[in-house]
Amino acid sequence: MLGIRFVKLCPTALSALIDGDLDAASQAVETPLSRYLVDENWLWRIRLADIEQNPEAADWIARAAIADPEGIVVGHAGFHGPPDADGIVEVAYSVDPEHRRKGYAKAMLRALLERADADPRVTAVRASIRPDNLGSRATIKGFGFRKIGEQWDPEDGLEDVYLRTAKRS
Repeated sequence: MLGIRFVKLCPTALSALIDGDLDAASQAVETPLSRYLVDENWLWRIRLADIEQNPEAADWIARAAIADPEGIVVGHAGFHGPPDADGIVEVAYSVDPEHRRKGYAKAMLRALLERADADPRVTAVRASIRPDNLGSRATIKGFGFRKIGEQWDPEDGLEDVYLRTAKRS
């Protein structure tokens, strides 16, 4: 089974990624990051604003995803933020195109679900996926998600909404 560990992207690293400074971002987290993370600077702008608005978000939002034992950045994953008033967190994950179709998305999702399940505040995990995103739909299969509806996202358009009840050990 593939292993994934996450490296928290602190505000300094996020700012450097937004500015396109991969070296400064890597130094800020003391881990070599990848060009793919720089290419995702639109996301880091959103996440940096999330942290500025709610510092607790830093413990939940997107992180660099490192494949172990290789030690390479294969993408990023996290949640849209801390648990909401109902205890729901929403997963987000993205695999660098160079590393797709190797099982990393499932490994990221497995690690995210373990994180969510370990927090007693989390009651459920949500996933919002465009109907044409067959890769993400295949990724969540087998993890206990069930479709509960649809929503319109201003960035992605129509999305199917899935929910998985948190599992306690």
